Amino acid sequence: MNPVTEAVWLCIALGVGGFLLSVAIMVAVLVRLPPTYFADGRISLFPGQPRWKRGAAHVAKNLVGVFLVVLGIVLSIPGVPGQGLLTILLGIILLDIPGKRRLEQKIVAIPAVRRSLNRLRERFGREPFHLEGDPS
Repeated sequence: MNPVTEAVWLCIALGVGGFLLSVAIMVAVLVRLPPTYFADGRISLFPGQPRWKRGAAHVAKNLVGVFLVVLGIVLSIPGVPGQGLLTILLGIILLDIPGKRRLEQKIVAIPAVRRSLNRLRERFGREPFHLEGDPS
């Protein structure tokens, strides 16, 4: 096999691998979030653990968030297979940035996104997400 062909196959393998990894992470996080996350947004990482563990988890969470936002942007390019907007949403959920709550709520308020999220949660026997202002 010539070097160009090898490079093409490597790019394809990395693309497929990145897609599968983003889907697995997305499903794991979205299924584990509390149904009220988009209404109140309060979760804590490793409560009751030493400060250094919480700090390491915080840094790791933000690094994964940046990776997922970048991957979501790539997946949003026409012709690239994947759930770009949902991957970006997951990355934003993991990031600690100003204005995050408003942006999350705008994305989840899109009917197609909300339907997709709630269908995923239903498949795993989880309660649908509640948004701020939803009737209780």
